[in-house]
Amino acid sequence: MPLHTDRQYEEELQQLRAKVLEMGGLVEKQIGDAVTSLIERNSTLAKTVITQDHMVNYLDVTIDEACIRLLALHQPAAKDLRFITTSLRISTDLERLGDIAENICERAIELNQEAPLKSQHELPEMAEGARSMVRDSLDAFVRADPDLALNVCQRDDRIDALTAQIFDDLLSRMQHEPEYASRATRTLFVAKYLERVADHATNIAEMVIYMAKGKSIRHVSPLPSSV
Repeated sequence: MPLHTDRQYEEELQQLRAKVLEMGGLVEKQIGDAVTSLIERNSTLAKTVITQDHMVNYLDVTIDEACIRLLALHQPAAKDLRFITTSLRISTDLERLGDIAENICERAIELNQEAPLKSQHELPEMAEGARSMVRDSLDAFVRADPDLALNVCQRDDRIDALTAQIFDDLLSRMQHEPEYASRATRTLFVAKYLERVADHATNIAEMVIYMAKGKSIRHVSPLPSSV
Protein backbone atom coordinates (compact mmCIF):
# COMPACT_ATOMS: atom_id res chain seq x y z
CA MET A 1 0.00 0.00 0.00
CA PRO A 2 1.50 3.40 -0.98
CA LEU A 3 2.33 5.86 1.76
CA HIS A 4 0.10 8.92 2.08
CA THR A 5 2.13 12.02 1.34
CA ASP A 6 1.74 15.38 3.04
CA ARG A 7 0.40 16.70 -0.24
CA GLN A 8 -2.32 14.06 -0.37
CA TYR A 9 -3.21 14.80 3.24
CA GLU A 10 -3.49 18.55 2.60
CA GLU A 11 -5.63 17.89 -0.47
CA GLU A 12 -7.99 15.73 1.58
CA LEU A 13 -8.26 18.46 4.23
CA GLN A 14 -9.10 21.02 1.53
CA GLN A 15 -11.69 18.67 0.02
CA LEU A 16 -13.29 18.26 3.45
CA ARG A 17 -13.35 22.02 3.93
CA ALA A 18 -14.98 22.45 0.50
CA LYS A 19 -17.68 19.89 1.34
CA VAL A 20 -18.50 21.56 4.65
CA LEU A 21 -18.75 24.93 2.89
CA GLU A 22 -20.97 23.40 0.18
CA MET A 23 -23.27 21.91 2.81
CA GLY A 24 -23.26 25.15 4.79
CA GLY A 25 -24.18 27.19 1.73
CA LEU A 26 -27.03 24.85 0.86
CA VAL A 27 -28.42 24.82 4.40
CA GLU A 28 -28.09 28.60 4.74
CA LYS A 29 -30.15 28.97 1.55
CA GLN A 30 -32.72 26.45 2.82
CA ILE A 31 -33.17 28.35 6.07
CA GLY A 32 -33.41 31.64 4.18
CA ASP A 33 -35.95 30.26 1.73
CA ALA A 34 -37.96 28.64 4.52
CA VAL A 35 -38.17 31.97 6.34
CA THR A 36 -39.11 33.75 3.11
CA SER A 37 -41.83 31.18 2.37
CA LEU A 38 -43.23 31.80 5.84
CA ILE A 39 -43.09 35.61 5.87
CA GLU A 40 -44.19 36.07 2.25
CA ARG A 41 -46.71 33.19 2.35
CA ASN A 42 -45.04 31.48 -0.62
CA SER A 43 -46.05 27.81 -0.67
CA THR A 44 -44.30 27.12 -3.97
CA LEU A 45 -40.97 28.12 -2.47
CA ALA A 46 -41.72 26.03 0.63
CA LYS A 47 -42.29 22.93 -1.50
CA THR A 48 -39.00 23.53 -3.32
CA VAL A 49 -37.09 23.61 -0.01
CA ILE A 50 -38.70 20.32 1.06
CA THR A 51 -37.53 18.57 -2.12
CA GLN A 52 -33.90 19.61 -1.50
CA ASP A 53 -33.46 17.88 1.86
CA HIS A 54 -31.95 14.75 0.31
CA MET A 55 -29.01 16.83 -0.94
CA VAL A 56 -28.19 17.88 2.63
CA ASN A 57 -28.40 14.28 3.82
CA TYR A 58 -26.01 13.15 1.06
CA LEU A 59 -23.43 15.79 2.02
CA ASP A 60 -23.75 14.83 5.70
CA VAL A 61 -22.83 11.21 4.89
CA THR A 62 -20.01 12.32 2.56
CA ILE A 63 -18.47 14.55 5.26
CA ASP A 64 -18.76 11.82 7.90
CA GLU A 65 -16.91 9.38 5.65
CA ALA A 66 -14.19 11.92 4.83
CA CYS A 67 -13.62 12.72 8.51
CA ILE A 68 -13.42 9.05 9.49
CA ARG A 69 -10.94 8.41 6.68
CA LEU A 70 -8.71 11.30 7.75
CA LEU A 71 -8.77 10.23 11.38
CA ALA A 72 -8.07 6.58 10.59
CA LEU A 73 -5.32 7.01 7.99
CA HIS A 74 -3.45 10.11 9.10
CA GLN A 75 -3.86 10.31 12.89
CA PRO A 76 -3.97 14.12 12.83
CA ALA A 77 -2.99 16.20 15.84
CA ALA A 78 -3.47 19.69 17.26
CA LYS A 79 -5.03 22.19 14.82
CA ASP A 80 -5.84 19.62 12.12
CA LEU A 81 -7.51 17.34 14.64
CA ARG A 82 -9.65 20.22 15.89
CA PHE A 83 -10.61 21.12 12.31
CA ILE A 84 -11.67 17.56 11.49
CA THR A 85 -13.66 17.03 14.68
CA THR A 86 -15.27 20.46 14.23
CA SER A 87 -16.25 19.56 10.66
CA LEU A 88 -17.77 16.31 11.88
CA ARG A 89 -19.89 18.06 14.49
CA ILE A 90 -20.84 20.98 12.27
CA SER A 91 -22.15 18.61 9.60
CA THR A 92 -24.46 17.08 12.22
CA ASP A 93 -25.83 20.52 13.14
CA LEU A 94 -26.21 21.43 9.48
CA GLU A 95 -28.15 18.23 8.78
CA ARG A 96 -30.51 19.04 11.63
CA LEU A 97 -30.89 22.60 10.35
CA GLY A 98 -31.93 21.16 6.99
CA ASP A 99 -34.60 19.10 8.76
CA ILE A 100 -35.82 22.19 10.62
CA ALA A 101 -36.04 24.15 7.35
CA GLU A 102 -38.27 21.37 6.05
CA ASN A 103 -40.40 21.52 9.21
CA ILE A 104 -40.82 25.30 8.88
CA CYS A 105 -41.91 24.87 5.27
CA GLU A 106 -44.47 22.22 6.17
CA ARG A 107 -46.04 24.55 8.74
CA ALA A 108 -45.81 27.49 6.30
CA ILE A 109 -47.79 25.54 3.69
CA GLU A 110 -50.48 24.80 6.28
CA LEU A 111 -50.58 28.42 7.51
CA ASN A 112 -50.80 29.75 3.96
CA GLN A 113 -54.12 27.95 3.54
CA GLU A 114 -55.63 30.09 6.30
CA ALA A 115 -55.99 33.82 6.90
CA PRO A 116 -52.85 35.33 8.47
CA LEU A 117 -52.77 36.00 12.18
CA LYS A 118 -52.60 39.65 13.13
CA SER A 119 -49.95 41.19 15.38
CA GLN A 120 -47.07 38.79 14.76
CA HIS A 121 -44.46 41.53 14.96
CA GLU A 122 -41.94 39.37 16.83
CA LEU A 123 -41.96 36.48 14.34
CA PRO A 124 -40.24 38.29 11.43
CA GLU A 125 -37.61 39.66 13.83
CA MET A 126 -37.06 36.21 15.25
CA ALA A 127 -36.85 34.64 11.79
CA GLU A 128 -34.33 37.19 10.55
CA GLY A 129 -32.33 36.91 13.78
CA ALA A 130 -32.09 33.13 13.54
CA ARG A 131 -31.23 33.29 9.84
CA SER A 132 -28.45 35.83 10.45
CA MET A 133 -27.02 33.65 13.24
CA VAL A 134 -26.71 30.73 10.81
CA ARG A 135 -25.07 32.96 8.20
CA ASP A 136 -22.60 34.46 10.66
CA SER A 137 -21.72 31.14 12.30
CA LEU A 138 -20.79 29.76 8.88
CA ASP A 139 -18.85 32.92 8.01
CA ALA A 140 -16.97 32.49 11.30
CA PHE A 141 -16.10 28.93 10.28
CA VAL A 142 -14.86 30.03 6.85
CA ARG A 143 -12.68 32.76 8.38
CA ALA A 144 -11.80 30.83 11.55
CA ASP A 145 -13.01 33.96 13.36
CA PRO A 146 -13.61 33.34 17.09
CA ASP A 147 -14.80 36.91 17.72
CA LEU A 148 -17.63 36.63 15.20
CA ALA A 149 -18.46 33.19 16.59
CA LEU A 150 -18.71 34.62 20.11
CA ASN A 151 -21.01 37.37 18.81
CA VAL A 152 -23.32 34.68 17.40
CA CYS A 153 -23.44 32.95 20.79
CA GLN A 154 -24.30 36.22 22.51
CA ARG A 155 -27.31 36.77 20.22
CA ASP A 156 -29.02 33.55 21.27
CA ASP A 157 -30.56 35.16 24.37
CA ARG A 158 -32.54 37.58 22.20
CA ILE A 159 -34.05 34.69 20.23
CA ASP A 160 -34.99 32.94 23.48
CA ALA A 161 -36.68 36.13 24.72
CA LEU A 162 -38.65 36.49 21.47
CA THR A 163 -39.75 32.85 21.70
CA ALA A 164 -41.12 33.42 25.20
CA GLN A 165 -42.90 36.59 24.08
CA ILE A 166 -44.52 34.86 21.09
CA PHE A 167 -45.63 31.94 23.25
CA ASP A 168 -47.22 34.28 25.82
CA ASP A 169 -49.00 36.31 23.13
CA LEU A 170 -50.36 33.32 21.21
CA LEU A 171 -51.42 31.34 24.27
CA SER A 172 -53.33 34.40 25.49
CA ARG A 173 -54.99 34.76 22.10
CA MET A 174 -56.05 31.10 22.06
CA GLN A 175 -57.67 31.55 25.47
CA HIS A 176 -59.64 34.63 24.44
CA GLU A 177 -60.22 33.82 20.75
CA PRO A 178 -60.59 30.04 20.32
CA GLU A 179 -61.22 30.43 16.59
CA TYR A 180 -57.51 31.26 16.20
CA ALA A 181 -56.37 28.06 17.92
CA SER A 182 -55.36 26.17 14.78
CA ARG A 183 -53.31 29.03 13.29
CA ALA A 184 -51.81 29.96 16.64
CA THR A 185 -50.70 26.39 17.34
CA ARG A 186 -48.91 26.13 13.99
CA THR A 187 -47.27 29.49 14.61
CA LEU A 188 -46.07 28.25 18.01
CA PHE A 189 -44.42 25.32 16.25
CA VAL A 190 -42.69 27.72 13.87
CA ALA A 191 -41.40 29.82 16.77
CA LYS A 192 -39.99 26.70 18.41
CA TYR A 193 -38.33 25.66 15.14
CA LEU A 194 -36.72 29.09 14.83
CA GLU A 195 -35.45 28.84 18.40
CA ARG A 196 -33.83 25.53 17.46
CA VAL A 197 -32.26 27.15 14.38
CA ALA A 198 -30.60 29.66 16.70
CA ASP A 199 -29.49 26.85 19.03
CA HIS A 200 -27.79 24.96 16.20
CA ALA A 201 -26.15 28.15 14.95
CA THR A 202 -24.84 28.64 18.48
CA ASN A 203 -23.49 25.08 18.49
CA ILE A 204 -21.61 25.78 15.26
CA ALA A 205 -20.22 29.03 16.66
CA GLU A 206 -19.04 27.28 19.83
CA MET A 207 -17.22 24.69 17.72
CA VAL A 208 -15.56 27.45 15.68
CA ILE A 209 -14.18 28.93 18.89
CA TYR A 210 -12.86 25.49 19.85
CA MET A 211 -11.33 25.04 16.40
CA ALA A 212 -9.66 28.46 16.37
CA LYS A 213 -8.63 28.76 20.02
CA GLY A 214 -8.56 25.22 21.36
CA LYS A 215 -10.92 26.20 24.18
CA SER A 216 -14.54 25.29 24.85
CA ILE A 217 -17.21 27.75 25.98
CA ARG A 218 -20.02 25.19 25.95
CA HIS A 219 -22.19 25.38 29.07
CA VAL A 220 -20.29 28.47 30.22
CA SER A 221 -22.58 31.05 31.85
CA PRO A 222 -22.33 33.95 31.59
CA LEU A 223 -20.49 33.99 28.28
CA PRO A 224 -17.03 35.56 28.30
CA SER A 225 -16.73 39.07 26.86
CA SER A 226 -13.89 37.92 24.62
CA VAL A 227 -12.03 34.78 23.57
